[in-house]
Amino acid sequence: MIAPSCYVILTYFRICKFETVISQHSIQQILSRIDIVEIVGSFVKLKKRGANYLGLCPFHNEKSPSFTVSPSKEIYKCFGCGASGNTINFIMEHEKYSYVEALRWLAQRYQIELEETEVSAEQKQQQLLADSLYIINNYAREYFTDTLFNSEEGQNVGLSYFEERGFTEETIKKFQLGYCLNTFNSFAQSALAKGYNLEYLQKTGLVTIRNEQPADNYRGRVIFPIHNQSGKILGFGARILGKHDRAPKYINSPENDIYVKSRVLYGTYFARHSIDKLNECLLVEGYTDVISLHQAGVENVVASSGTSLTQDQLRLIKKYTNNLTILYDGDSAGVKAALRGLDMAVEEGLNVKLVLLPDKEDPDSYVQKIGAQAFREFIEENKKDFVLFKLQLSMQEAGSDSAKKSQLVNEIAETISKIDKAEDFTKQQDYIRQCSQLLNIDEQGLIQLVNKFIRDRLVKRENAALKNQGGDALSEEAIAAMEAAETGISVDSLISGHERQERELVKILLRFGDKPFSEEDNTTVADYIFRLPYDFEALAESELVKRILREYKQRYDSGELLDRKWFLYHEDQQLSKEIAQILEDKEADLSMNWKERFEIDTVYGDNAYLKDTISTTNYLILRKIKKLIYENQEEAKKTSDINQLMTCLEMQKHLNALERELTNGMGTVIFK
Repeated sequence: MIAPSCYVILTYFRICKFETVISQHSIQQILSRIDIVEIVGSFVKLKKRGANYLGLCPFHNEKSPSFTVSPSKEIYKCFGCGASGNTINFIMEHEKYSYVEALRWLAQRYQIELEETEVSAEQKQQQLLADSLYIINNYAREYFTDTLFNSEEGQNVGLSYFEERGFTEETIKKFQLGYCLNTFNSFAQSALAKGYNLEYLQKTGLVTIRNEQPADNYRGRVIFPIHNQSGKILGFGARILGKHDRAPKYINSPENDIYVKSRVLYGTYFARHSIDKLNECLLVEGYTDVISLHQAGVENVVASSGTSLTQDQLRLIKKYTNNLTILYDGDSAGVKAALRGLDMAVEEGLNVKLVLLPDKEDPDSYVQKIGAQAFREFIEENKKDFVLFKLQLSMQEAGSDSAKKSQLVNEIAETISKIDKAEDFTKQQDYIRQCSQLLNIDEQGLIQLVNKFIRDRLVKRENAALKNQGGDALSEEAIAAMEAAETGISVDSLISGHERQERELVKILLRFGDKPFSEEDNTTVADYIFRLPYDFEALAESELVKRILREYKQRYDSGELLDRKWFLYHEDQQLSKEIAQILEDKEADLSMNWKERFEIDTVYGDNAYLKDTISTTNYLILRKIKKLIYENQEEAKKTSDINQLMTCLEMQKHLNALERELTNGMGTVIFK
């Protein structure tokens, strides 16, 4: 087999708006050194079991090991939570790194020096700016921490405040808290003396200009550094101490090239592993709530810093878990307003629960009052479903006002309509049943209203797409989606077809494409598949399968046979994950499935690849023939021309013969 020229053509390191290109040579060096057992084993205790390794899954809590690492396939798979992928996927998921951050981690692990190609002058300038902002923020963090612990004012004011809040020295150091002296320009003078650029200091928000002089923006405030997912300092939150009528309680860093508030949740860096393990994210409002809960041992918590949740923040949460529990202060006046924004969470597929704390309590005060164990128990016992809570709260406000009740029904129907993923279809129906009972309205009527919102959204989305493309008609997909909405069937559940068989063809190519098919004419499995008089890319319905077959065929036509590794470490991470899912099936799956489907005896495992190849290709060809038979029959029904009718009959005879030949060769008739 001819090795691929490289596994990854281009990889981009994205920081904000600029790109750095890692050379192909460096990527090849990393991929050639990867040992999945060694890498995963540095995070998970693995024990050898036959050809594979077994351990406790790092992505969810379990007592019996269900996490398997296959060195031969270079993939991992948890049969408990479903997590799977290759070595790079593991680093990305476990450490919450980007693709290139994972490559950099591996390069450091294997002591590989990365080569990076030159970028444009503009990109280089943007990169230098971002790097400079990170460096300045890190210096500021060190300066503020040193001031907190080693200056008289820092100890008397800043440290005393944190100690009054109940924070231990260990916690203060963990979150890298600090203090800015209540002077005009102590920090500014120090930073400028170190050679830091004044323009960049202003961009970070650390320094401002007052009376034409650089001045400290956070003077007299305790400092809360805001970290990104890998621990770098993006910015700061600064709280004033004492009463100041004109000064805001909190000042946050202004948005700049590295800090975009809508994409950040405070505490994510410290909470990520705990959220993964517990499969739940607790969301609070403030910095001190996060810190206090962490100190008490409740570590799966982040803060929105008092702002409404954004789609980017919700997607950040979804990287770790689908379960979001929001903690509200008992006397929070903004609960109802906040609920309106949570429809976005439903659209993202998150399971949203709400917990109302007792009056005059916030997470910080309540966990210190009752302790971590009782706090967790309180959360479990008082979780309220978002949709039902929203309904009950709105019903109280609507009372007997029919107009308000009508508006409420529409709002709830619209919220439920956003639960449109196939796996959530049962949940959607359950919401409809419960809400119709609470509202005392006809369940079927609510179904129709929910479907109307689904249909309207699909039409709007489709028309927008068509407008961008210059089209003027709805596609078949949109029509099918609307029909699904009319019948109450989840749209995604309709998209199934014969994708499993198509994926099995991909599995055969990647696992056995270079293996001999016929010794007589010295052909491989790939030769057999691609020399058949059928275009399997055209036969496939799945866009993923089409893409894989297209890339494989292009290399095959140029004299190369790709192995699974080329796709397993593909630059497209979504494609790479899909390949890992295809390859992780048990070896016996192919032959066992064909035995059930075709009622024929077959050899299991790798030795069955010849029969699996024939069965799979025959199935896909036969599916095409069945479609042609149907289309030919429909054409014959419509025609009144005798010559055209005779042509259809001849075609029918030919297609039926092909159908019999294929089904007889497979040992059974598979279509009924």
